Amino acid sequence: MKRTYQPNKRKKAKTCGFFARKGSKVLNSRRKKGRKELTK
Repeated sequence: MKRTYQPNKRKKAKTCGFFARKGSKVLNSRRKKGRKELTK
C-alpha cells in the first residue's frame, strides 16, 4: 500500500517556493515598498 504523502521537492518548490510567489501581487507590492525581507 502506498502512503498518502509522497514528497517531491521539485513539485513543491514550483507550487510553494519563492519563484512561485515571485509573480504574485503580494510579493510585488512588498518589493515596491522596498522591503528588506520579502519572504520568511
